[in-house]
Amino acid sequence: MPPKPPRPDLTHLSNQHKDRLIDALFARLDAVEARLGMNSQNSSKPPSSDGLAKKTRSLRGTSDKKAGAQDGHKGTTLKRVAEPTDTIHHPLPSQCNRCHRPLPLDEALVVERRQVIDVPARSFDVVEHCTLEVACSCGHVHVGAFSAGVSDVVQYGPNVKALGVHLTQGQMLSFARTAELLHDIYGLSVSPGTLVAWVGEARAALQDTDNQIADNLHVAALVNADESGLRVAGKLHWLHNAANETLTWYGVHAKRGMAAIEAHGILPKRTGVLVHDCWAPYWKLDESIHALCNAHLLREIVYVKEITGQASPDAMTNLLLDANKLCEAALKKQTPFSVDDVAAFRTLYDAIVNDGEQLNREAVKTAGRQGNPPKLADFNNFSDSLPCAVFGLASAVSRDFHDVDRSFQR
Repeated sequence: MPPKPPRPDLTHLSNQHKDRLIDALFARLDAVEARLGMNSQNSSKPPSSDGLAKKTRSLRGTSDKKAGAQDGHKGTTLKRVAEPTDTIHHPLPSQCNRCHRPLPLDEALVVERRQVIDVPARSFDVVEHCTLEVACSCGHVHVGAFSAGVSDVVQYGPNVKALGVHLTQGQMLSFARTAELLHDIYGLSVSPGTLVAWVGEARAALQDTDNQIADNLHVAALVNADESGLRVAGKLHWLHNAANETLTWYGVHAKRGMAAIEAHGILPKRTGVLVHDCWAPYWKLDESIHALCNAHLLREIVYVKEITGQASPDAMTNLLLDANKLCEAALKKQTPFSVDDVAAFRTLYDAIVNDGEQLNREAVKTAGRQGNPPKLADFNNFSDSLPCAVFGLASAVSRDFHDVDRSFQR
């Protein structure tokens, strides 16, 4: 740690210098309190940074609707299948309960049907493959050959391999727990090492598909980007993802910032819309049109509200939520917004941002002081990029960007 600067001798300071010192100390105190007040509910900090004392707070307001399904809601239930796997006819008595005469059971009719859906109780199937040999009358011997997928004396089939890859990569189970699950349900003793090998086989088989997804996202009109920490061999790595409405790409890298973004090659030199959480490295992608994720932006507004108590954060929250509702209604009805409608929302948006900036002027750095100047609230992020909901209103004007609107609901 760097050595602490020596404390000033107050006896030799003028009243003017003392006032400046007190103002600087209060500014530093405000900055420290602001940072301590940040958590995953009011900023872009991850939930893991909250520690054990996590607080759950929803951005959803109160509603006058009753709990549960609303009137007119179409419920869902189990439906009959046309061709059941098996049929059980529950027996009738052999004779009449009243006159005791034999019943004509061959004339019985089905009066009611009920179906029970369940999973099979068997462990696993074993299919034996055999090659044949036959000799011609001329003496030439013909021997059959196994198919390409049958290479070992005993091996696992494609279905159990696919299940193992799905459980580890799709359902995010650890290799050890996946091996345990396969043994508990099917009685198969699959080692974690075998599962790792199956994932390697799947990766090689899907490499062309992976490349195609990455290429399509690189030129897509809109892409959502994010990253999350995870452990690889006990060390912190980052799971990066890029996605739109139909495609999702994941990549693991030891770095979180531009080194990983450039190595993956999807986001650099994109000219479309990039939706992100306002994390600094994304802003370095100058070719993209930036749009902030509303979920993260709303949390940032909560933070501004908590430390300032001003009205501008509430006004911005209401605007974004209302704009999002209007986008959903427009998509549902397939009714484009007019240019005037979008302009009205943009005017209101700019007015709220202007109010916030007027109340929270960026502090001027004091000469000779190290570090950035403290500031209570920063509305610059709101004006740097048109938020997703408002952008959704604008894109609704042109149906060429219909997939942009739906992607904002992610």
